[in-house]
Amino acid sequence: MLGFLDPLRTITADNSVWVALLRLSIAAFCGGCVGLERGKKRRPAGFRTHMLVCLAAALAMIISQYLTMMVSEYWDGLVAVQGGGNKYTDVSRFGAQCINGIGFLGAGTVIVTGRQQVKGLTTAAGLWASTCMGLAVGAGFVEGAVIGCALIVLTITLFNHLERRILNRARNVNFHIEFAHVDDVGAVISAIKAQDIRIFDVEIHKSKTPDSNQSAVFSIRLPKRMSHASAMSVIAGVENVRAIEEL
Repeated sequence: MLGFLDPLRTITADNSVWVALLRLSIAAFCGGCVGLERGKKRRPAGFRTHMLVCLAAALAMIISQYLTMMVSEYWDGLVAVQGGGNKYTDVSRFGAQCINGIGFLGAGTVIVTGRQQVKGLTTAAGLWASTCMGLAVGAGFVEGAVIGCALIVLTITLFNHLERRILNRARNVNFHIEFAHVDDVGAVISAIKAQDIRIFDVEIHKSKTPDSNQSAVFSIRLPKRMSHASAMSVIAGVENVRAIEEL
């Protein structure tokens, strides 16, 4: 139907580099668009995490196509010499086990802090992406691995600054607030609502010792043209508020 996309649907020895570059770039763009939307809503897996996962998944599919081509064409003679095995075996199933196995290692990098922050998702996605790069190199598709490596590094470094700038302008914000007593939550809520700020959720964390500060995580939506710093200043001015931090 879309004839101009036909070159993207096949991998050949002549155009593998450019097809891989275009495919991986499209995957990074699509994953980034999804992650950008999630990041604006303060979801744990945001811009870079989605971009890495989508990019690595595209790389895995390219590896599968590359191996199929090599088995059916270039390795045909080698299979015959070594006993005439089934050359139509799905050679990508071995790599699939590596992709599944990396989940155990990636899960170990994801933690939930005491302030209900999820950290380590980008690291876990990077591990999974690195696994796909290793599969590409092992299969001999070095061009795809090099392109994937460059885009993954670009995602982790350059797009980190872009993500921060976008999140700093987002209207959905999570604040971790410490105050003297649990009863002070009402004063904080009143001060927030007085600024026409919408409160989505309040999660109170009671301290185990009575002398320690109490804390709560506020999920709010700022009105237009109100900066994060302005909202923090309003909350910090409430009596008995000890500390405030944006999550």
